Amino acid sequence: MAPRPSDIAANAAVQAPGSSTKEFRKESTVARFSGAGTAGIAELLVFHPVDTIAKRLMSNYGKITSAAQLNTVIFKDKAAAPIGSRYLSLFPGFGWAASYKILQRIYKYGGQPFARDYLAKNYGNDFDRIFGKGNGKAMMHATAGSLIGIGEIVLLPLDVLKIKKQTNPEAFRGRGVFRIIADEGFGLYRGWGWTAARNAPGSFALFGGSAAAKEYLYKLEDYNTASWSQNFVASIAGASASLLVSAPLDVIKTRIQNRNFDNPESGFRILSKMIRHEGPSAFFKGLVPKLLMTGPKLVFSFWLAQTLIPMFNKVV
Repeated sequence: MAPRPSDIAANAAVQAPGSSTKEFRKESTVARFSGAGTAGIAELLVFHPVDTIAKRLMSNYGKITSAAQLNTVIFKDKAAAPIGSRYLSLFPGFGWAASYKILQRIYKYGGQPFARDYLAKNYGNDFDRIFGKGNGKAMMHATAGSLIGIGEIVLLPLDVLKIKKQTNPEAFRGRGVFRIIADEGFGLYRGWGWTAARNAPGSFALFGGSAAAKEYLYKLEDYNTASWSQNFVASIAGASASLLVSAPLDVIKTRIQNRNFDNPESGFRILSKMIRHEGPSAFFKGLVPKLLMTGPKLVFSFWLAQTLIPMFNKVV
């Protein structure tokens, strides 16, 4: 029996250069998780102090008017301590940061290819038809990233504990971690809606920006063939787009999570108070340090993951 025209078109799409459907199962599961986990560990060791500084700046209410005040905001009760002690004070909650960051990177960088596989297998031809082959592939990578970003809320309790340790250690006074988990329960998921709202566009921009750079700047048909330098430039594009898009919601999310356990505040209440008392610029607090410091952290880990996953795939 002669093949149907739709089957011929589908097969042609699978074979066509730049087709979204060709993205299905390009790396092994071991390579994906190993590359993503290695990137997470490297990022944690290098950039955890930077993350603490950014979180403390975002959590500060009011304007910083002097270097002495900035020193107090960043180093808290260690502001007058020797430089070594001040540096070590930037590692509060390191155990939680390790648990959260490594799991997050494995989930995000290692999980996005699985979401991409699903979309390529079931909707690859649709992406190509709607956006065109090159555009469709980049949009599919971005959409897969967005779906994974929304699902990242399962790790929210670890993120909450990490942020509280970094910005509000008094919340732990008199209670151990397991006591807090038992007492708070689902309260540790406070702010999950704002987190999902931040992650969806942020992850879309991260993976989409990187894919766009590889597609339009380097004209790559197979993104896994990108060189170290190409992955680096693509990571800068994705990370910059992600941080800019997610900045306002990230400030709200951080303020929700750094409150004392017994004194929660809703995101909409925080939003209204920020507009009323601090003005629109409050939504971009910490953006400059994030772009200058957290930006390189995200670039670093994303670059490593994009480079190591294809590399590990060749040896495992």
